[in-house]
Amino acid sequence: SSGINAEYGHLKSSGAVKVSAKVSSGISVILPDMEGDTKGSTGAIIDNLVSGSDPPSLSSLEPVIMRPVPPLHQDKFEELLWVNPNSSEYTFEWEPLVIETTSVELELRKLLSKAFKGALPQSQQNFIREEIIKDPKLIYHIGLTAGKFPALVENNCKVALEVLLHLSQSNQLTEYFTVLVNMELSVHSMEVMNELLGRVVLPPEYIHLYITKCITHCHHCQDRLLQHRFVRLVCVFLSSLIRHNTVDLKELFVEVQAFCINFSRIKEAAGLFRLLKQMDCESAS
Repeated sequence: SSGINAEYGHLKSSGAVKVSAKVSSGISVILPDMEGDTKGSTGAIIDNLVSGSDPPSLSSLEPVIMRPVPPLHQDKFEELLWVNPNSSEYTFEWEPLVIETTSVELELRKLLSKAFKGALPQSQQNFIREEIIKDPKLIYHIGLTAGKFPALVENNCKVALEVLLHLSQSNQLTEYFTVLVNMELSVHSMEVMNELLGRVVLPPEYIHLYITKCITHCHHCQDRLLQHRFVRLVCVFLSSLIRHNTVDLKELFVEVQAFCINFSRIKEAAGLFRLLKQMDCESAS
């Protein structure tokens, strides 16, 4: 009997007989036979204990834990009186701020959807700008995305500028500014850029990229009248940047000077060239 127990214990410890934690926590159903003679039959007895569809080694005596079924809650009529009040002596308390905020967002969404398609009346533009100034977070909830921004610049540049000014402290400014730099050159985009540079500090690489794009666009424009118009706009734009010390053109000095010489017959280009020469003389002295 002791040999069987020793052999069975060895099988459990070695993992040959896998017993669950639940069975291990109970009392084993295998008891030693103190009177029987098991000499020579230890192997057969061990096989009978651990083999078969329901081996005794996987059974145990476990304490029965009584778990009474919890009683069901009995509803009481007085507990439900607040759900369906039968008294007429009550009033609704409205939250005006919630309603006002929702109506403002809806109104801004409607106006902005129109602003993407055409110019808004001055009163509606002022309304959008005033509401954005009151609550800059509205920008993120009125349907504006970087992909739609060029349409807003072309149709309502004042509103677009207000959006950029209130995104100046946001991590989305770079995305919107990249869209502005890469959009097709126009009077409105240059107006937005000019106003923005006068009020927000932007990375120099973006400014230089935009100036280079303006110059390239003028060189590649096939329509002569339109080309002269853009040259005038670019020259006025660059002159404004130089006079207000908005940007340092030292890195682009040669490129801008060549641009002025190439279009020297245009009055604004000649004026910009003189301004560059004056700036160059001042820096040299």
